[in-house]
Amino acid sequence: MDYFKERLILIHHCRGVGWKSILKILQEDPLLDNLLNKTLEDWKIILPRLTNSQLSLFYNDLHSIDISQKIKLYKENKIEMITFFDEEYPTRLKRIFDPPWVIYAKGNIRLMNQKKILAVVGVRLPSQYGIDALNQIIPPIIKDGYIIVSGLAAGIDTRAHLLSIQNDGKTIGVIGGGLFHIYPKENTPLSLKMMKEHLVISETVPFRKSEPWMFPQRNRIISGLSDGVLIIEAKARSGSLITAYQALEQGREVFALPGNITSPNSRGTNELIQEGAKMVLSYNDIISEFKNDR
Repeated sequence: MDYFKERLILIHHCRGVGWKSILKILQEDPLLDNLLNKTLEDWKIILPRLTNSQLSLFYNDLHSIDISQKIKLYKENKIEMITFFDEEYPTRLKRIFDPPWVIYAKGNIRLMNQKKILAVVGVRLPSQYGIDALNQIIPPIIKDGYIIVSGLAAGIDTRAHLLSIQNDGKTIGVIGGGLFHIYPKENTPLSLKMMKEHLVISETVPFRKSEPWMFPQRNRIISGLSDGVLIIEAKARSGSLITAYQALEQGREVFALPGNITSPNSRGTNELIQEGAKMVLSYNDIISEFKNDR
């Protein structure tokens, strides 16, 4: 691993800094060859928006983390580290406003750059209607060659991954926390299977447990990896709607399953359709839209 990549992964492991701070660091030191020579006072000038507490965390981690040892451990666990500057970095994701600086991946990383990718998300407690619709729509999509991306959450996400596997397709799971901390725990067997035969990725360093704020951040990766996003069921305020709006900001297609107006699970998808999302009555509504675009 070259010096620059190792240093970028080091910064990515430091607490106290986020996406914008890393951008500022790269603008200040594009080759990252002066990281360890800067004093705390230097960093206060470079990163003026950070609090003293954040700066201290960053500075201490920068000078105490043994990144070579962590990289060695990740490699032993077959975790690949793909930075924004690597050839393997997914092309679609590179084009979004705030692409992850580092992706930690376990499995077949080539899946991220395949020609046809559809994201599928929805509620954690789907109705029978949502399950039946998913079972009807997804298998023909997979047969047409689409890779399914989802968030490995309970409910629709899990079922989308399982349908991909059961129908001899391929699937990508994007998780909020690190690869050593699968959430929810009941999805650990599914995740391990996907790490062997498909792909699981995260922008969170492998040892870090998931926190609530990570999931909206994760959603931009789900949509960013994809040509479009299918929302099966979504309540009026939900993570699925966050994914849908991020998809729109990224210029992706948004598809929504219509539902009963009395069902809370359909409130979000019905509103998306009102706002211009494509209503999905069959798998062909998705496939035909992409064929028209191509």
